[in-house]
Amino acid sequence: MKIYSTRHGQTSYNKKEIILGTTDITLDSTGREQAEVLADKIADLGCIDLIISSPMTRAMQTARTVADKCGLDIIIEERFREWDYGEYEGKSRFTEGFADNKVNFGVKMGKNGESLLQLSHRVYSALDDIIKMYNDKTVLIVSHGGICRVIETYFNDMTTAVFSNWFMENCGLIEYNTD
Repeated sequence: MKIYSTRHGQTSYNKKEIILGTTDITLDSTGREQAEVLADKIADLGCIDLIISSPMTRAMQTARTVADKCGLDIIIEERFREWDYGEYEGKSRFTEGFADNKVNFGVKMGKNGESLLQLSHRVYSALDDIIKMYNDKTVLIVSHGGICRVIETYFNDMTTAVFSNWFMENCGLIEYNTD
């Protein structure tokens, strides 16, 4: 089975380097263009059977652009919503403590958000279910930067240092093979 993973197109928060987790905003004009380019890439691949997307607006807009171009169905997966960054939400991603908190696996983000362990549990369980339910399909997952990072750890070992610096570009595309 092949799984492709992508991050939604750019938003105004992404452009300003503001922490964006649970705030549900739309793509900006650059993000809409990125989604169109991604849709062309997926169409050229010609192998995607279905899209599984986060329910958040920015991911759904990206998924819808691809689905419309390629004639694909979208399945919404709640477990792929972005990481709850707690009190860091809406602040600069350079806010003191944010980078350190991101790699303290058992500590809730921003005091009242999700810990990395909680996030990993929900993403890993979603991936386990997808592999079980759609093992004869090629799937595109449309999600978020934090989710893409955890998806990467599902398929590839990653040290804490690598984890803290790993980054998925808006509408970047990574292929994973479950065989």
